[in-house]
Amino acid sequence: MKPSPIPKPSKTQSAPPAVHLQTIGPEEAGQRLDNYLLRWAKGVPKSHVYRIIRSGEVRVNKKRAEPTTRLVEGDVVRVPPVRIAEPAQMVAVNTAQTKSRAQGYSDKMPILFEDEALLIVNKPAGLAVHGGSGIALGVIETLRITRPELKFLELVHRLDRDTSGVLLLAKKRSALVELHRQIREGQTDKRYYLLAHGEIEQGAQVMQLKYPLHKYLLANGERRVRVDPDGLPSHTALRVTQVFKREGAAITLAEAQLKTGRTHQIRVHLLKLGHAILGDDKYGFEDQDKLLKSKRLYLHAHLAGFTHPRTGEKMRIESPLPSEFAAMMKTFDVADVSE
Repeated sequence: MKPSPIPKPSKTQSAPPAVHLQTIGPEEAGQRLDNYLLRWAKGVPKSHVYRIIRSGEVRVNKKRAEPTTRLVEGDVVRVPPVRIAEPAQMVAVNTAQTKSRAQGYSDKMPILFEDEALLIVNKPAGLAVHGGSGIALGVIETLRITRPELKFLELVHRLDRDTSGVLLLAKKRSALVELHRQIREGQTDKRYYLLAHGEIEQGAQVMQLKYPLHKYLLANGERRVRVDPDGLPSHTALRVTQVFKREGAAITLAEAQLKTGRTHQIRVHLLKLGHAILGDDKYGFEDQDKLLKSKRLYLHAHLAGFTHPRTGEKMRIESPLPSEFAAMMKTFDVADVSE
C-alpha cells in the first residue's frame, strides 16, 4: 500500500506571522517610529504597537528605540511577528465590485491640479475623505485603488463628508510635511462659499466671527461641536456676497475664510450667528430646509492658497460654484446688499 500523500496547505490558510525587516525609503523618512508602525501594521491595535516598541521587540538598526524616534532613510526597522490585516480582510480593495465603485467615485471627482508632488481634486458632496464608521470607500481609498502607480498618497487636510470643493493630497512625504507646516503657521488661505438661512446684515467691513469651540460626543457616539467659553479659540472671516429674497423668506450667499481650522467651524459659527447653513443636518434649521427642499449641505471649499512645497510658487487653486447653489439661488430674487 502506498503511503498517503502529505496534504498540501489550503490556499485559504494564512501563513504564520514572521519577523519583518523594513528598510526606510525617502518617503518614510522623517516619520516618528510609532506613526510609521501604525500605518504599516494595519489591523493591529494601537496599544499593541506601543507595547512592542516599549518592550524592545521593535528595533531600529538593531537597537531599541522610543516611539518618538525619527526615522532616517536607510534605517532598518525590525518588527516582531504580528498579524497584520490580509488584503482580503482590508477594505475589499481587490474585488471587481469595489474597483468599479471606486472608478465611479473617481469619475465624479475632477482633478484641479497635479504634478510630481501634489494631487488636488474637486471633492463632491456626500463623499467622505476617508473610510471608517461603516464607510468602505472615501477619497483616499478611491484614489489609491484607481491610481495604484502612486506609491505614496496622503490627505493634506480634510473636508466634512457633505462639504464639496478643493481637497489637497500629497504624493511625496516631503510635500505633506511642508504643507502641514504652512497650515500650522497660518500661511495657507482656505475659503468657502455658503448659502445661509435669512438675511445676514453686514456693513462694508468683513465680519469677524471669533467664537471658541468645544468638541463633545452625543449618547450614540456621534461627534458634535458647540460654542463654549472654555473651548479652543476659533476665527472665521465672513463676507456677504448677495442676499436673495422671496415671499418673506431670504437666504444669503457669503464667503467664509478660515483663520483657524476647527472641526465644523464654519457650520457652528454660522449657527451661533443665527443663520445656519442650508441643508445642515447637524446644526441646521430642519423645518426651513424642508420648505426649501435642500438636498445637500450648501458649503463649498472654493479656494485654496498656499506655497508649492517644492517650487516655492504661490498657488491659488479654485473650484467653481456647484450647480446646486445656482439652482437654489434661481428660486429667489436678488436683493441689494446695501439696503
